[in-house]
Amino acid sequence: MISNQEILNADILIVDDQHANVLLLGELLRDVGYTSIASTTDPYSVSELHRKNRYDLILLDLQMPGMDGFEVMKELKKIESDGYLPVLVITAQPDHKLRALASGAKDFVAKPFDLIEVRTRIRNMLEVRLLHRRLEEYNRLLEQTVQERTAELRESEARFRRLTELSSDWYWEQDENGNFTRIFGPALEMLGIRIDDTLGIIMDNRGAGWNEAERDALAAKLAVRQPFLDFVYSRINADGSRQQLMVSGEPMFDQSGRYTGYRGVGKDVTDTLPVQPVLSSARNEG
Repeated sequence: MISNQEILNADILIVDDQHANVLLLGELLRDVGYTSIASTTDPYSVSELHRKNRYDLILLDLQMPGMDGFEVMKELKKIESDGYLPVLVITAQPDHKLRALASGAKDFVAKPFDLIEVRTRIRNMLEVRLLHRRLEEYNRLLEQTVQERTAELRESEARFRRLTELSSDWYWEQDENGNFTRIFGPALEMLGIRIDDTLGIIMDNRGAGWNEAERDALAAKLAVRQPFLDFVYSRINADGSRQQLMVSGEPMFDQSGRYTGYRGVGKDVTDTLPVQPVLSSARNEG
């Protein structure tokens, strides 16, 4: 909510070609505690004054020689890009009220003044205007916060990718059906992976050469959604050499707790680990 002091400290501009009306309105406002009141009898100066000071409320007389209140509002619209004119018009012509509202004014008071009505309308309009400004500031801060968080997330992702590249050969993600959905790093040839252009996702190709018992052991971990660390499995390449791969992974869940797949890292450890004994898929016979 807007406090009483915020309302009384609001910036107000009185615009009337009659000096007596300016004095009357100024005295009325000061009597109830308003502290920041400016005035002018020159309608041609209003636009520039508002551009410099961005008043919270402009009390604007409609009947002025040379440039009337409607023309003043037209100029003010060029300044207020959001279209909100903080204008309360003053008029002795009843038929001008609807035209003034259609021109962008937010409220009106009639001449001769009813002092209680004037004070009430001024206070109500200031409260709405200050709430509108607070909302604008909140939206601006929210947008800035979103931009900052987005930049932080991008930087964090870039840092993560760099660390992944340093600590492993590739990063991977699978969906709940076991299909590869993301891979960073030179893993396609290493893993024998093909891209399905129709589905638009990366599919695992269990081609010849893999040790199926090791692959089944890894699949069993995935099936029960267990995290695993440094699991080693192997394949026999076309030239007869044996290739060893090490992977680590963890299951992923969405905010509702639904399983959405796996993510992890992997690397070729053929040259860094001693050759592991082959895990056979055949059953030992008695």
